[in-house]
Amino acid sequence: QVQLVESGGGLVQAGGSLRLSCAVSGSSVSMRFMGWYRQAPGKQRELVARIIIRGGYTSYAGYVKGRFTISLDNAKNTINLQMNSLKPEDTAIYYCRGTTASSVTYWGQGTQVTVSS
Repeated sequence: QVQLVESGGGLVQAGGSLRLSCAVSGSSVSMRFMGWYRQAPGKQRELVARIIIRGGYTSYAGYVKGRFTISLDNAKNTINLQMNSLKPEDTAIYYCRGTTASSVTYWGQGTQVTVSS
């Protein structure tokens, strides 16, 4: 059974940084894409950043481009999200998502990020 486990959330002041990690475990299944999504109270879940595992190609939502960086640690079967210059509007639950080549999708349980002004 595949599990995605996020870590690294917390409380930070505006302008600060946090680093989220998502560890994939429990199966030999390979992910084709992995990404970070977020959901703020009363809002829909939205894509933050995505990475194509083979090749390492990345893409970002406009509102985080230049501030957030998604990266892959193959040795640890982990993806990371480095978040800099955080703003109060970045406050949300951040979810890790993985999609296999056969389009099976897995989600992590989420980690809370709170940015105070």
